[in-house]
Amino acid sequence: MRSDAQRNRERILEVALAELTRSADVPLSTIAKKAGVGQGTFYRNFPSREALVLEVYRHEVQQVADAAAQLLQTRAPDQALREWMDRLAQYAMAKVGLAEAIRKATSAPGGPAKPGHGPVSDAIALLLKANEDAGTIRHGMTPDDFMLAIAGLWQIDPHGDDWQGRAGRLMDLVMDGLRAGAPGR
Repeated sequence: MRSDAQRNRERILEVALAELTRSADVPLSTIAKKAGVGQGTFYRNFPSREALVLEVYRHEVQQVADAAAQLLQTRAPDQALREWMDRLAQYAMAKVGLAEAIRKATSAPGGPAKPGHGPVSDAIALLLKANEDAGTIRHGMTPDDFMLAIAGLWQIDPHGDDWQGRAGRLMDLVMDGLRAGAPGR
C-alpha cells in the first residue's frame, strides 16, 4: 500500500473509532468528511459499515497487542506491564463505546463473526513471561488469570467523570497483587 493510501486508511480508522464510540449510527459520510477523504477513497478501504466497524475493532486490538513488545524494548518488565495495562484500560473504554456498533455489525444472519482477542492474550502472555523471568511478579499467572483480575474494567462507565482515575486505581491494585509473592521482591 502506498504511504498516502496508508495514511488515509489510518486517519479513517482513527476518526471512525472516535465517531463510532460516540454513536453506533454515525453516517459513514460524516466519518469520511472528518477524516478528510472522499467517498471513493472511503469505500475503497471500507465497502460497508460492517467492514469498517470490524476493522476499527481489529485495528484497536492489534494496537494494544503491539504496544506490549514495544514497551518491553524500552522499559523494565514491570514498568512495561503497568504502562500496557493503562493502554488496555483505554482500549476497554473505547470497546464499551463501540459495543453497539460491533453488535449491529455482527448480528445479521450470515454476517461476519465478532473478532477474537487472540492478539491481546498473546501480549499478556509476553508481558507475564518477561515479568516472571525478571522476578517482578509471582509465578504461574496465566493470561486467563490476568483477564479475570482486570474484569472490573468492563464495569466502569466510560462516560463517567473519573473513569481514568477508577481504571488507574484498579490497575494499580492488580499490579500490587501480581507483585505479591514475587521472588525478586
